[in-house]
Amino acid sequence: MPVDPEISPRSLTETLIRIGGSECDLQAYRIDGTDPVLPTRYRVGAAGSAAIMANGLLAAEIWRRRTGQNQTLRLNLIAAAAALRASSYLRVDGTKGPDPWSPISGFYQTRDQRWLQLHCNFPRHKSGVLTLLGCADNAEAVSAAIRTRDGSALEDDLTRAGMCASLVRNRAEWLQHDQGRAVAELPVFEVEKIARSDRIPLPTCGDRPLSGIHVADFTRVLAGPIAGRTLAEHGAQVMRVHAEHLPTIPAAVMDTGHGKDSCHLNLETPSGRRQLHELLSTTDVFLQSYRPGSLANRGLSPERLGQQYPGIIYLSLSAYGHRGPWREKRGFDSLVQSVNGMVHEQSGGAVPRHLPVQALDYISGYLLSLGAMAALIRRAQEGGSYLVRVSLAQTGHWVDQLGRTPVAEADIRFSDISPWFLKRKTPHGEMSYLGPVLGMSQTKPRWDRPSVPLGTHRAQWRNV
Repeated sequence: MPVDPEISPRSLTETLIRIGGSECDLQAYRIDGTDPVLPTRYRVGAAGSAAIMANGLLAAEIWRRRTGQNQTLRLNLIAAAAALRASSYLRVDGTKGPDPWSPISGFYQTRDQRWLQLHCNFPRHKSGVLTLLGCADNAEAVSAAIRTRDGSALEDDLTRAGMCASLVRNRAEWLQHDQGRAVAELPVFEVEKIARSDRIPLPTCGDRPLSGIHVADFTRVLAGPIAGRTLAEHGAQVMRVHAEHLPTIPAAVMDTGHGKDSCHLNLETPSGRRQLHELLSTTDVFLQSYRPGSLANRGLSPERLGQQYPGIIYLSLSAYGHRGPWREKRGFDSLVQSVNGMVHEQSGGAVPRHLPVQALDYISGYLLSLGAMAALIRRAQEGGSYLVRVSLAQTGHWVDQLGRTPVAEADIRFSDISPWFLKRKTPHGEMSYLGPVLGMSQTKPRWDRPSVPLGTHRAQWRNV
């Protein structure tokens, strides 16, 4: 796909603002730099910087509506691109965390010479794959078992079993697939009014755009937690709610935990459900990234919460979108890259490899927080409960549509992004991490609270 000179970080930023249905000052901001900054032809620097800047512009608009004060914004595209793999820069007490990648996760060739990616980083997914393949728990046995199966049929079997796997496709194959066609018909994200309510004014307390906003963060891994972290970056009080029995990826928990409180809730118990609804009674934003239908089966659908808690904003993340045959299919950034043609193009059709950043995860997280702020503005103007929908596949389709750029001769160096690095003592240890990369003249983005272990706090909002 050729480079389109009409597509720039600035034009993309303004497109995202319009999709959110918001108006704000589109003059007083600047994005420095252009792609390429990474070893990929995809314009991930432009896409990432646009999503981050759009968040900043809506945060600035909320601040203007609250205080009457305008401000200027600035962003470095190299720093924005680095932010799309922020968790890889995390160090605790000077060391990098354990590799979350399971020994049997990765790419395998099938009998018909296709490539299939397995994602087995959680124990349930690994055991399910081994059971379906009927093989031992090692990469060699998995490889041998997969070589006896044709790719498409095996992908179907794994999907039906609720496992996480994707056949590597080229872009044309994906666009001919029923799910690829469904995704192509969706916008990059959606903000929809789902119930009526009185107008709820923007809070007047605090020194940040989102001060006084409560966010219940029911998410895991990266994209969803990034949304909660971004809202915290602009002053929201965010409570990360975790089910204690679910597995986690420690490095992701630590790097997405900046600015948040965290509690454990067991929704299978009456006391857990009671605590949840006490929390939701004063929640502004409900953020969830569980498989479609999972929370709805527990009475936590967008429609139910929209009626039960008038004015609530429900942020919903899925892997493959809310339409099409794969709308309930489990997935992660790397799997969507495999299925939608990104891996095929990145590797030139040879041995598969992913993009050098987790662009779908991070950009999807920024789109969720962007949708939340757009809905907060609409709620203050016209009232209503809102649903914001984002999927990794929709984000991937959007990034693909931005065209291509030459490949950077070198990757981003630490010296390029060192001005945005921070150190902080946390309950995990002394943490070194990439801080907020967006500059705002009046309300500098920051995380007021250190990252904490899951379950550190009670399930209640702090008095501030």
